[in-house]
Amino acid sequence: MARKASVGKLPKKLALIPLRNLIVFPNLVVPLFVGRSNSIKALEGAMKNNHVLALIAQKGAETENPTEDDLYSIGTVANVMQELKLPDGTAKALVEGIDRIKVKKFVKKDPYFEIEYEILKDDHKPDIELEALMRTVVSQFEKCANLGKPIPQEALLAAMNIEEAGRLADYISFHMNLKTEEKQQVLEAREHKKRLKITNGFLEREIKILEIGQKIQTRVKNQMSRSQREYLLREQMKAIQGELGDVSGGDSEIEELRKKIKDTKMPEEVEEKALKELDRLSKMSTASAESSVIRTYIDWLVGLPWAKKSKKELDIKEASDILDSDHHGLKKVKERVLEHLAVHKLATELKGPILCFVGPPGVGKTSIGKSIAKSLGREFIRISLGGVRDEAEIRGHRRTYVGAMPGRIIQSLNQVKSSNPVFMMDEIDKIGADFRGDPSSALLEALDPEQNSDFRDHYLEVSYSLQDVFFITTANMLDTIPPALRDRMEIIHFPGYTEEEKLNIAKKFLVPKQLKAHGIKGSDLKFSEKAVSTIVKHYTREAGVRQLERNVAAVCRQVAKQIVEKKKRSAALGVSKINDYLGTPKFHWGVAEEKDQVGVATGLAWTEVGGDIIKVESAVLKGNGKLTLTGHLGKVMQESAQAAVSYIRGRLNFLDLDEDFYEKTDLHVHVPAGAIPKDGPSAGITMATALVSALTGQKVRKDVCMTGEITLRGHVLPIGGIKEKILAAHRAGIKTIIAPKDNKADLDIVPKHVLKELNIELVKHMDEVLNIALGQ
Repeated sequence: MARKASVGKLPKKLALIPLRNLIVFPNLVVPLFVGRSNSIKALEGAMKNNHVLALIAQKGAETENPTEDDLYSIGTVANVMQELKLPDGTAKALVEGIDRIKVKKFVKKDPYFEIEYEILKDDHKPDIELEALMRTVVSQFEKCANLGKPIPQEALLAAMNIEEAGRLADYISFHMNLKTEEKQQVLEAREHKKRLKITNGFLEREIKILEIGQKIQTRVKNQMSRSQREYLLREQMKAIQGELGDVSGGDSEIEELRKKIKDTKMPEEVEEKALKELDRLSKMSTASAESSVIRTYIDWLVGLPWAKKSKKELDIKEASDILDSDHHGLKKVKERVLEHLAVHKLATELKGPILCFVGPPGVGKTSIGKSIAKSLGREFIRISLGGVRDEAEIRGHRRTYVGAMPGRIIQSLNQVKSSNPVFMMDEIDKIGADFRGDPSSALLEALDPEQNSDFRDHYLEVSYSLQDVFFITTANMLDTIPPALRDRMEIIHFPGYTEEEKLNIAKKFLVPKQLKAHGIKGSDLKFSEKAVSTIVKHYTREAGVRQLERNVAAVCRQVAKQIVEKKKRSAALGVSKINDYLGTPKFHWGVAEEKDQVGVATGLAWTEVGGDIIKVESAVLKGNGKLTLTGHLGKVMQESAQAAVSYIRGRLNFLDLDEDFYEKTDLHVHVPAGAIPKDGPSAGITMATALVSALTGQKVRKDVCMTGEITLRGHVLPIGGIKEKILAAHRAGIKTIIAPKDNKADLDIVPKHVLKELNIELVKHMDEVLNIALGQ
């Protein structure tokens, strides 16, 4: 047994034991396990020297052989009350803290630390605040115990009976299981008030942690209770349904969905995803919001045509007959479509281009798509992309959003229940882009044959193959289609209809359709060919036939009213009756001049609704060489006029003009219909001819019209829209057409019967134009 040393008899030097994860406070008895050889030797040294030693904590518990720098400077002098050697060579001691000490000097380091020290006396000034702090600390300590902190009841009672402030702080800090560095803070505080405040701060933190933990525990307990209750109720419901033979329960519904997933023949990874979501659904309450979201998602997966296809064998002759019966004209377009269908028949896995039909409104782009679907025996889907600005319209919304659903492509396939329909995307040139994304970029994947076998909709979150879908897009112009998207498609241009084609379309399709739509028999109303021609020429100006159909419908409506009113009328509809039904003619196409004139040349123009002839007038006035251009001419057309003047100045000898003519005269070029903007280089030779005529006084032939771009040296360059321009000249009664020689290949697309009635003069130089238009 050891004896307790008094403070007065403490030796000047003390053996030191470094402590790991332990702080010994004064006036507290603590069991101490000693295992390191240096510490055991220090304990033995203390037993020989009044049973007193110094206990100081290490800064880092992981240090096996600490040095002076690894130890705190303040610790405790303790009395070894009892020592016991253990069989494994370690020792156990019961020590009692006596006083706080501060290390002055390390006297010896081997075989154990020995120090010189000084006793640290407490700074103790009793006042009311100290008393209040003591009561608060005891109250907080008690609250910790009530919130579940493992504090023995005897420790709580002992704390209530301690009257000394510093000792109270030491006692509570020891029982709070604080970190070593936190207990060291309490040990180093000599002033009682400061020591209590530090302890109170630790208590407040501990109380907050305990309160949060208690809330979490309560919430978990309540949730478990609710889940157990729902489980028991479901089990009871199953038992009741089993007794009653009721098969309409939740389990049967889950099994029914499981069977549908298996029967759909979806890809393995998609089936795995669907079954995983189904398992989640089976564990949820039907009343929960998420269960309805999962159920809708599974319904979409099950509803998609993963393996359903139209399997009609393609007959290319039948397809050709269908296209011819549904559409008049469009020979080149039909040939290209039949080529595409023939390749579809031969190639089992076609990765061909997506077709893009480009042309003016009303020329039959959409109806050709329907005919393709009919000839292939496939379902036909049409969606309009005009004005679509949200990328989610194409790729769908993510399921995190309320009301999320797949994009239009997946929705349409789900609607027709076929994985290989003819899918027409109308108005692809009118897609917009804003802060919600760029839909045209979302289409890049869908319309790329190399990528669309792995199309991913944001809502589905799984791959869907669009490889079997026959995609067709339509547009009125190519300029607004992004280059990357345009590159993925094969462009097929739809030309405007000629007057003859419009007559045939009206006779074969439009008139019978409108008669049937208005309930009129063929014997009650007969459109003559001249009547239809009058409607085409004087009541419509378009490349397609929509306005023509509207005018035919307007006539049918008025005839229907007369039939109902039982008014006497003739069944035959002639030209004279058209004005009565449709009013004053709305359009007047250009016609040839009645006689040869000086300074007036006839040109040819191309518009979106077909070709037309234009008159170019020129006048020579006294002045100082000024060139005036009027008629709402664009920049390119103005430059053509300037090039024509430069050509004339360069050919003074050939044209027999004075060398200084341009210094004494002003030139004025005017193109009538000044309210309509005009631009393009194709009026170059026409303006040059009108200017030469005005300057030389020679008349321009009334039966000649011309088109072509002029250069400064007088060369005539090729232009576009040759078919529409020649048809306009033919309609206007022109006999001779002057066109660039480089446009010779374009004459193949002009109807042969029109070419027979015209004299087409192909030229390479402006001199040839003047010889034809003005005479030698």
